[in-house]
Amino acid sequence: MEDDFESGSSGASKTFPQQCSSLRKNGHVLLKGRPCKIVEMTTSKTGKHGHAKVHLVGIDIITGKKLEDICPSTHNMDVPHVVRKDYQLCDINDGYLSLMNDGGETRDDLKVPDNDLGLEIKKKFDNEEQIMVTVLKTMDEELAVAIKNMSP
Repeated sequence: MEDDFESGSSGASKTFPQQCSSLRKNGHVLLKGRPCKIVEMTTSKTGKHGHAKVHLVGIDIITGKKLEDICPSTHNMDVPHVVRKDYQLCDINDGYLSLMNDGGETRDDLKVPDNDLGLEIKKKFDNEEQIMVTVLKTMDEELAVAIKNMSP
């Protein structure tokens, strides 16, 4: 039997293949090329051509948009590598967060989120509260997704 390998793009290391039937709710998957969190999965019965179909509904973890896709349960889907990191908030400059990691290195390239979380970050910063910002990174995109108070 001859193996058929599709050539991967430069983004191959940003994802890994996983069989559609082994994906789980609250897991991650690429839908229409976007990294999504799976919020709904339904499997249809096997059709006359022998493939059960999986209907996936996901929320883009960067933009928050809802995306849907249908794939045969035996096919592989791309799953994005998702990394969560906590940073200490040091400053906010011109709409960008100044964040410090555990090693003391700072970064100033992440925008304050344009949502309720962003407003909460600004409010806590203005009140001089010490907070940690959780940053989600996937597919070369990053987004602040959560905050927590630092213990004194």
